[in-house]
Amino acid sequence: MAESLTKLAFLCCFCLSTLLFSQASDSILPTKSLPDGKFIVSSNRTFEMGFFSPDGSKNSFFGIWYKIISTGTVVWVANRDSPLNDTSGALTLTQDGNLIVLNTANGNVLWSSRGNYTSTIQNPVAQLLESGNLVIRDANDENSENYLWQSFDHPSDTALPGMKIGKNLVTGLDRVLRSWKTSDDPSTGNYSFLLDSHGFPQLFLMGSGSVERFRYGPWNGETFSGSSRGKKNLIFAVRFVFNWKEIYYTYHLINPSVFTRLVVNQTGDLQRLSWNPRTQAWTTLVYRPADICDSYGICHGYGICNNSNNPACSCLDKFKPQNEEDWASAVWSGGCVRRTPLNCTNDGFIRYSGVKLPDTRNSWYNQSMNLEECKKMCMKSCSCVAYANIDIRGEGSGCLLWFEDLMDIKNLGESGQDIYIRMASSELGSSGRKAKIIRVCLTLLAVILLLGLFLTLYKWKKQQKRHMEDTQRQQELTREGNYEIITSTLLDL
Repeated sequence: MAESLTKLAFLCCFCLSTLLFSQASDSILPTKSLPDGKFIVSSNRTFEMGFFSPDGSKNSFFGIWYKIISTGTVVWVANRDSPLNDTSGALTLTQDGNLIVLNTANGNVLWSSRGNYTSTIQNPVAQLLESGNLVIRDANDENSENYLWQSFDHPSDTALPGMKIGKNLVTGLDRVLRSWKTSDDPSTGNYSFLLDSHGFPQLFLMGSGSVERFRYGPWNGETFSGSSRGKKNLIFAVRFVFNWKEIYYTYHLINPSVFTRLVVNQTGDLQRLSWNPRTQAWTTLVYRPADICDSYGICHGYGICNNSNNPACSCLDKFKPQNEEDWASAVWSGGCVRRTPLNCTNDGFIRYSGVKLPDTRNSWYNQSMNLEECKKMCMKSCSCVAYANIDIRGEGSGCLLWFEDLMDIKNLGESGQDIYIRMASSELGSSGRKAKIIRVCLTLLAVILLLGLFLTLYKWKKQQKRHMEDTQRQQELTREGNYEIITSTLLDL
């Protein structure tokens, strides 16, 4: 009888637990675990989390995927580098707020959120938000600023709306997208998408061995320098934040009924995908690298890439190939060099328009300077080779200075920006000499005007002094005769 009651109690508990998860609660408490075969769904049923096995794989992983989409696209994986080979996995939240993926067969911890933080909370809850973000928070505190941990801070290969790519300068947290190894293996692959904060910040798609694959370029106030400024999309809006606390890229949906994601795939492409409900498939909106000129530094130092040309690479005006024979054979690795060396004192600048700005690593920047101040700052240093505005909005603002060979320049036409490259005076051409003559004449004219102004001011001050002396004498005479004038007036009545 007692044994029957025990079995009945166990059965009731099991059924209650099953009922709890079948109701698709979006949270898990320390008193519960989520075993393989059970799932948690976000409040509006957009996302689901649990254990899954990729097509063609026998391994099991804990992850998050779109529930509302028929393909169930996976967007985040916890134990991506420590898979299970059976169905013994379980997700557990400890009493102090540590989320772990556990192999219940042997007790091994395959993944833990605790590796990313050391703080604890008293009433922890793990919740799958409608955004696809898995968060650990205090059960009585929904303020996102107080999350103990969140999956958005530790992405896999996918950036969802609201997720940040970049760095927290206070905590050192670096949010990087990393590709799957293969289509059926979510372990860390060879490609990553990150924000590089050396010099002026810019976004990079990196390959194996930290080799640059594609560079988006610096933010120019409207978009990234390497992006086309064509017609605007109606799906999402991009935001770039750069302050003392954080540097990051993010995006949000303009139309919340549309699903879009940014992915680094296993073949090394960065894709912007949008879900097409009619075809029930993901549509590629943008992918990088899209052409030969997207390949980082394809034309090397002082070379410029133009997809409309054949060959695509050429040297910037006033530069020449370092090795003419190599360039004739479309071997551009040597890059370009100046036709005339700089001599510092008599150098000038030539404007190159419609380009993707060069790599800004090791650059210097000031966000408050105007273009003329930027030019003067560059002229002060013989090692400064180019300058440009940071922000292209309005009349332009901010200052970027380059001190090394200019790399990864692309012709973008009307979508590009202006950059001013340092040149020897002999390379400035007749227009440059004419401009120099005009500057000299204007300087002489300014000196003459200042001299004339000084002489005029000197004469005026001298006259003022004489006038003040005359006025003082007159006032003294007036004070002496006041009584007589007043008396005389009264007598005239």
